[in-house]
Amino acid sequence: MALDYLILYEHVVREYESLLLLKLELERRGHTVEIRQLLDRKKLKYFTWHKPRVLVASNLYDNEGLNSHVYNNVGRCQKVVNLHWEQMLSDTQEAEPWFNFANNAKKCVQTCWGSLTQKRLLEHGVPKKNAPVTGAVMMDFLRPEFAGYFEDKKTLCQKYGLDPEKRLMLYISSFGYASMDQKEVEELSKMAGTDFTEFARVNRQSMAETLGWFDRYLSAHPEVELVYRRHPSEWNSPALNELAQKHPNFHVIFADSVKQWIVAADDIFIWMSTAIAEVYFAKKNCLILRPEPIPHEFDPVIYAHGRYVTDYEGFENALLHPSDSFPVDKQRIEGYFDNGQKPAYQRMCDLLEQVLFEPARDTPFDQDFTPHFNLLKCVALFGVHLLFALKLPPKKVFFFNRSLADFAQRIYGYVEKAYISPKEIERLEAKIRPFVN
Repeated sequence: MALDYLILYEHVVREYESLLLLKLELERRGHTVEIRQLLDRKKLKYFTWHKPRVLVASNLYDNEGLNSHVYNNVGRCQKVVNLHWEQMLSDTQEAEPWFNFANNAKKCVQTCWGSLTQKRLLEHGVPKKNAPVTGAVMMDFLRPEFAGYFEDKKTLCQKYGLDPEKRLMLYISSFGYASMDQKEVEELSKMAGTDFTEFARVNRQSMAETLGWFDRYLSAHPEVELVYRRHPSEWNSPALNELAQKHPNFHVIFADSVKQWIVAADDIFIWMSTAIAEVYFAKKNCLILRPEPIPHEFDPVIYAHGRYVTDYEGFENALLHPSDSFPVDKQRIEGYFDNGQKPAYQRMCDLLEQVLFEPARDTPFDQDFTPHFNLLKCVALFGVHLLFALKLPPKKVFFFNRSLADFAQRIYGYVEKAYISPKEIERLEAKIRPFVN
């Protein structure tokens, strides 16, 4: 039997909670829905008897993305909706073709969180029918309709062994490039057509200085709890482990959503994460910590003309004398994150139903696109998932071949980070279900 919707995700923490909200609402409306990870092993059923009528992608920029995220998972599919999780760019990136969709990606439905993103896509040739404004589903959890969804500070602190009587500080990290080696940076630069070398250096340097600030502050203030929330693309760092060992009140915690920590925190620090919008919609304030300027071409437009903390003295003073004003322009936030009267998840499901029931809006799989099945990647994913199930790291299995071990270990790492257990899925569904109308 055919499937109505197959939703593909990349990062668990960034996406899965929102995807379950969409899934439960679509199921409430009588549809069949499944969620899979981009690097899950390929299954014949999704190409044949269980082929989805609508493929919902995590990101999709060009023909290569269309081939990788659609064709190599389900074959040809003319009804493709991109949830477009990466909408906060720098003004330089906003002008680049790759970030504005190229080739037949423009013939897929590219959802927009707000009017400013829609305006940009239209200016770069995406037809209006393929650039609808839906709002940002992840922001729905901060709406009044979801009051009571998140745990309070006391419950959350007790859950992770933190002292609920202490001031709870949260740092939302975006140092994804700090963990990359030079080869990975070069590969990413080649793929995107942009040199990330300097940005990677700023990542590493800013991370080191920020951790230095935390080291000084925690040494003088044992009466606080500081939770470091790493980015989904950020690998574990020896520097983080060292700081956690030195200060019992420094904690690297990746569990639970960033929204949950924002709601519970007393103080929030941020570097360049788009989660600053979630801070805003949670009606909280924050400090933007920038020990080193971010290259203009990588700084998200939402941070333009923001108020930054640039040295340790300013950091300490800002905590002693907190400001009532938000550090970035509120109108800009609302231009990128449409906060309509109707929750975004309902608007998104309205769109998905339109795509399901109506004729295809466009033809992503036409004569302008020649798909190809990546058999090597298919076989590699099968092997890596087998090793993951057996808990056998490739670096130990392929010890006799360094290049093969490194290649397999990288894929294994992505699979490991993207895994979510059936028990956790069941828990999240039970938590979300009461809030679905």
